[in-house]
Amino acid sequence: MAESSATSGGEASAPDALAQEFVQFAVDCGVLRFGEFKTKAGRISPYFFNAGLFDDGAKLGRLAQFYAQRLLSSGIEFDMIFGPAYKGIPLGAALAVELARLGRNVPFAYNRKETKDHGEGGTLVGAPLRGRVLIVDDVMSAGTAARESIALIQAAGASAHAVVIALDRQEMATEQQADGSTLDLPYSAVQYVQQQLGLQVGAIAKLADLLLYLAQHSAAGLAADHQRVLAYRQRYGVDAT
Repeated sequence: MAESSATSGGEASAPDALAQEFVQFAVDCGVLRFGEFKTKAGRISPYFFNAGLFDDGAKLGRLAQFYAQRLLSSGIEFDMIFGPAYKGIPLGAALAVELARLGRNVPFAYNRKETKDHGEGGTLVGAPLRGRVLIVDDVMSAGTAARESIALIQAAGASAHAVVIALDRQEMATEQQADGSTLDLPYSAVQYVQQQLGLQVGAIAKLADLLLYLAQHSAAGLAADHQRVLAYRQRYGVDAT
């Protein structure tokens, strides 16, 4: 089900320079690793993206630049930023700081997973949720976090308008069955959020970009990783929208 020549082994399409730079950055930071990793869906993935390892000021600042560049070039319109707990909180805050540095100062808010019963109380912190809200997160596995964020935003009287993520895995979402098993769905979590929830989604990089990076760095010892990621894509990948 691979959607581009870069993933199918044919002639590669024109590379996305920002995406390629981001993949290299994630590899250099140890955020993007290769091996065997079990996903929430129970799949054995040949790669793992752990945004929690953007773990110092320099890395987080550079990450925010990538988010801002992708966002500003995407044409996605928004009035404020929302960072869902927990990983979305530093990501959203860093993006808000970077946008302000670039001359666009927008409000920022986030949520707690536990309701606070003292002080200001509630689960929302920061600016009041108003207008068109941009949700910032690292990856999207099943769309669950997006649905939870949308519910919070709508309950506050605002509109969940778009989502921006670091990496689109471009693989089939799953659905939990009554017997505890999981069912592969014919669409990805990103496609679900776009088509069923009606939100725009921007991603700094996609799995297709990762495959192109691996293909171009095969001489650097990544040929075997490229084949494993390609096989995973061919098994679990979804067609692009």
